Amino acid sequence: MFRTIDAISNGGRYDVVVIGSGAAGMAAALFAAIEGRKVLVVERTEYVGGTSALSAATTWMPNSHHSKSVNPDDSREKVRKFLDGVVGNYSAPAMREAFLDSAPEAVATLEASSEVKFRPYATHPDYEQQCEGATMRGRALEPVPFDGRSLGADLDKIRPPIPEFTIFGGMMVDRTDIGHLLAIRKSARSLAHAAKILAHYAGDRLRGRRGSRLVMGNALIGRFLASLNARGVDILLRTEVEDLVTENGTVTGAVLKSGTTTRRIAASHGVVLAAGGFNRHPQRRSELLPKGETYSPSGPGHTGTMQDIALRLGARLGEGNLDSAFWAPVSIRRRADGSTASFPHFVMDRSKPGTVCVDQTGCRFVNESVSYHLFGRAMFEHDKTAPCIPCFIITDAAGLGKYGLGMVRMGTRDLAPYLADGYLTAGATIAELAGKIGVPAANLEATVAAMNRYAVSGTDTEFGRGTTPYHRVNGDASVDPNPTLGPIATAPYYAVRLYPGDIGAATGLVINEWAQVTRADNSPIAGLYACGNEANSIMGGTYPGPGITIGPAITFAYRAIRHALGETQARRAA
Repeated sequence: MFRTIDAISNGGRYDVVVIGSGAAGMAAALFAAIEGRKVLVVERTEYVGGTSALSAATTWMPNSHHSKSVNPDDSREKVRKFLDGVVGNYSAPAMREAFLDSAPEAVATLEASSEVKFRPYATHPDYEQQCEGATMRGRALEPVPFDGRSLGADLDKIRPPIPEFTIFGGMMVDRTDIGHLLAIRKSARSLAHAAKILAHYAGDRLRGRRGSRLVMGNALIGRFLASLNARGVDILLRTEVEDLVTENGTVTGAVLKSGTTTRRIAASHGVVLAAGGFNRHPQRRSELLPKGETYSPSGPGHTGTMQDIALRLGARLGEGNLDSAFWAPVSIRRRADGSTASFPHFVMDRSKPGTVCVDQTGCRFVNESVSYHLFGRAMFEHDKTAPCIPCFIITDAAGLGKYGLGMVRMGTRDLAPYLADGYLTAGATIAELAGKIGVPAANLEATVAAMNRYAVSGTDTEFGRGTTPYHRVNGDASVDPNPTLGPIATAPYYAVRLYPGDIGAATGLVINEWAQVTRADNSPIAGLYACGNEANSIMGGTYPGPGITIGPAITFAYRAIRHALGETQARRAA
């Protein structure tokens, strides 16, 4: 339940204090509350949810009870081989084993004891399909949509989704909804589904409230919030952590400040750091991220402040990751209110037929159908030898109308606003488009001509686009012979600039298998835990599949609470 800091007494005691209210923090709070503990969640912004609320909230949880319904042949050994192949020495195998130990338990506990519910998707592949043990389904789970009306006024405390990911001015849709909306004229089932969700949204607007049918990240956070409310968990918004309290080397509480009010709070079983990591920390960004123009579509609360405090207590940041952040190409546009929209280009355009991505010389530099993380990595690597930040995603009139391009949705008829502010660039010919975006016309013409040949043959001889099941599932199944390749031949032609966008931190505080924050000598800082992007990624800066941030976040929240409560119980018994 939401409270103000004035309602909490100085010296107030909680069993567990959680810093941060994204999926990691809410999971930690809920696991403790399920055990009957008194819990406080502290959030520095005006909303709960963090980046999790903005995301698809896909949750990579191998071998859960859901997996068997869509992939009965999966096994822990297959998952282990897959992670060994993708992650290798970028993280300690023991951390991955701890994840595999507890992921199924964490999901089962949530679903048995709370409103948090997941579902598998019929096809939701791992990204690195070339590695042994990869699968097409069963490991990635999605939150079940949630009716936010049950939250009452608390619905407005959830961080709203990225506006550009909604339709009709605020209606949230997931991939299932999009499929039904596109098939509305072809299927009575789709028509019924579309009518139901549209009526729900219309009712919300008539009552003057935000969309209350929550999907993806908002659904996950809404379900967590409903579960925390049901168990009486206290939640503070707009509250900073000034410091952590220690006694004889053990973290025993925190000093909180909201406005002019300060409170010292005790945490008898531990403090869990889940504030999102360093993405908004100006110094750490410059130290850890590659040089170049980057944007962060992550939540605004990821200031790295809690890491700074933990480092003063002897904690350390992870080293040796492949990358310090997880990447996605983003396009940038100024909103009417003056804010900047950073739109991640995940799967809706790059893998579709009739698109190509080029550097500033007009040449391709990457297989456009790889995962968003690998695409972002490729931008940095290629920029070392040829200017590639920004790069350009290009399509023609047919592709723009059928699939859209970034913030220009499929079927958009009025392109004038996008052209006027420079988000979208158009040319009557490829040469004219090249001139407008500043790339050599001969190179771009040659690139497009090659793509048109590949569309006919179905084989991309340069980069192998469409050669793995992951590539192909993100294309258009109705297109032969390669669902990711199509002609770029219908004038006019269009381009959008893409920049690297860090969508989450991979480098964070080093933890052990029980999510305890550790010192340089690997000894734990008693009473201090970290999970989510606050902790160093068990994937070592690689990105094996969808949901590899939220899955481990929830799992290590589970392990943190198990250890915190078990350790205290053992100490008392002794």
